[in-house]
Amino acid sequence: MEVYTKILGNCHSAEWAPRLQCAKIDYIELDQWNAQKSRLLAVGSSGKTYAMAFERGVRLADGDIIAYNDHTNEASIVKFRLSDVMVIDLSGLSRHSYSEAIALAIELGHAIGNQHWAALVRGDSLMIPLSVDRKVMLSVMHTYNFDGIEFSFRSGSEIVPFLTPSEVRMLFGSSQPQSHRHHSHPKHQNMEDYV
Repeated sequence: MEVYTKILGNCHSAEWAPRLQCAKIDYIELDQWNAQKSRLLAVGSSGKTYAMAFERGVRLADGDIIAYNDHTNEASIVKFRLSDVMVIDLSGLSRHSYSEAIALAIELGHAIGNQHWAALVRGDSLMIPLSVDRKVMLSVMHTYNFDGIEFSFRSGSEIVPFLTPSEVRMLFGSSQPQSHRHHSHPKHQNMEDYV
């Protein structure tokens, strides 16, 4: 089995976008959990299995090209399937007194911690990837009804460009869907399981 070790470019770049307009593309769809790994097996839309082993520190990005055949104009491209993210706006805490703001922040932290949700603070925002049904997250937020704290849901792909690689790993890498937490996904497994 061929092992893919290099990222040739990205399909969204000015260099590659024109070359790929008429190309036959095999999309390798990765969920947020597997997208953070440097060694994995994944199945493309054609049914072909790809063994990937990148150097430490190399991370795939949505649209990365791992194979391209100039003669046949065929490409193998990684496509991310990221979960939505609940974004909690913390700027409303500033409208409260210092002690009220601290109390609300602790209550919010306690509510999020009780759910064991991965979270990332960036500026005035607390970001939590959906690892459970959206209705569950809405229920938790409405149950606590935090005064002055607003939240919304945004797509993971909309948020990723504004995050550092370590923040992406922190936000999405630790948020494996709870239904998959204790077993391997049949379509994407660790390459070490087969070597």
